[in-house]
Amino acid sequence: MKRTIYIMLLAVFTTVYATAQEIKWLSLEDAIALQKKEPKKIIMDIYTNWCGPCKMLDKNTFQHEEVADYINNHYYAVKFNGEGDEVVNYKDQSFANPNYNPANANKRNSPHDLARYFQVSAYPTIVFFDENGDVITPLKGYQTPTQLELYLKMFKKDDHKSIKTQEEFNNYYNAFQAEFKG
Repeated sequence: MKRTIYIMLLAVFTTVYATAQEIKWLSLEDAIALQKKEPKKIIMDIYTNWCGPCKMLDKNTFQHEEVADYINNHYYAVKFNGEGDEVVNYKDQSFANPNYNPANANKRNSPHDLARYFQVSAYPTIVFFDENGDVITPLKGYQTPTQLELYLKMFKKDDHKSIKTQEEFNNYYNAFQAEFKG
């Protein structure tokens, strides 16, 4: 009996796990190169290895089926360690982390120059880019699937271009009808 229950639970877990969506993550350079062939906006997840809310964003939001589908269909997705040691070229500049300490790879480290360039002051930060690779805005902190849906759709449709004041944003926010489940 216990074996039967175990097998059933394993089958359910395997089915749920197998249907989990994965975002097709790219480097920033690859996303910008793809934009030249097929223009799309970019969403960039700036995280660190030690950041709890970053791990929650990955697990609860980026693995959410509707979020992953929407991002894969409408954006180029970039995942970037804001305290890592990778060299990144953006807008004809090379960005690195000259004070990176390998001994601190899984704890607080020196901020990457690209994170500083994007004025990242908290992790996670999601940076949205237009079809030309120019920054639209950074979005600080953990976002649930429903919270992120508003920004994904607003930037995709360029609705942000007509929002000039906090009051206009509040009206947009209040009128927004979320479609993503859970």
